[in-house]
Amino acid sequence: MATERPFSDRVASLPRLGLGISTEFGARHGGVDLATLVRARPDLVAFLEVGVDLERGVDEDARAWAAAGRPTTYHFLDLNLEEAEDLDDAWVEDASALARSIGAAWMCGDAGLWHVGPRERGHGTLMPPVLVDDSARALGDNVRALRERTGFEVLPENPPAHAWVGDLHLAEYLARVAERADCGLLLDVAHLAIHQRATRRAPLEGLDALPFERVVEVHVAGGAEFEHAGRRFVDDDHGLAVLQDTWTILENTLPRATNLRAVVLECERNPLAGVVRAFEDLAARVGAPARPGRAQRSAW
Repeated sequence: MATERPFSDRVASLPRLGLGISTEFGARHGGVDLATLVRARPDLVAFLEVGVDLERGVDEDARAWAAAGRPTTYHFLDLNLEEAEDLDDAWVEDASALARSIGAAWMCGDAGLWHVGPRERGHGTLMPPVLVDDSARALGDNVRALRERTGFEVLPENPPAHAWVGDLHLAEYLARVAERADCGLLLDVAHLAIHQRATRRAPLEGLDALPFERVVEVHVAGGAEFEHAGRRFVDDDHGLAVLQDTWTILENTLPRATNLRAVVLECERNPLAGVVRAFEDLAARVGAPARPGRAQRSAW
């Protein structure tokens, strides 16, 4: 068997996708219509991140996007990436085939538990990993295994949560995962802001442990603040009101993410006019136009 190329070589061949929008099955209902968005502002959105669970598959809007030759990525919503038994042959085969059918540039997904018990939507949840070395090693091994079995680069994402267990900072946990798997990362700066708030840390506290050179993709999203038991938390609502903590982390990340290929704005369940304004704001903040191939800042 040929020796796998290191991440530093593999990342060089990944496409530079630019700015993208996320979607899930049926997201148009109560949210933005992708076709209308592209017609209204073809300059804003360069690719589509398709959130997928195999029970529902990919909806007509996402298939139409892919059929038009527009770039996509595959974001799994039904895989417990920390559990080796969840990478069963049937899931790996079907997910790989579906990702290939939409021309996905890579696979990605939250490094947490998407279901408790058998894989079905009735058991769906999203819980964070335990922030200890054993968990990081297991997750790293599974990222490597999924990459080898599917042929896709696999980017684990830091999930949102209000309660965390373990003795590692999340940045150190992700660093250990990336080293173990020799993989890139999907850094969700909105989720990270939620984590920092929930663990009573300042927005940038502890982040120097993160290997920013491995950040291939970044997610940005709005969040709604709420209070419980005298403490302030943030709901990951994917609205259009982005917290200042999220912007602070993004601004700190961009100049350090030297292998950045994509930035996703998770906002698909919002009115068109608001989505357009949000993309204009994000494009200005990252210092680059949405379409890849134009003059962009060093991080791109």
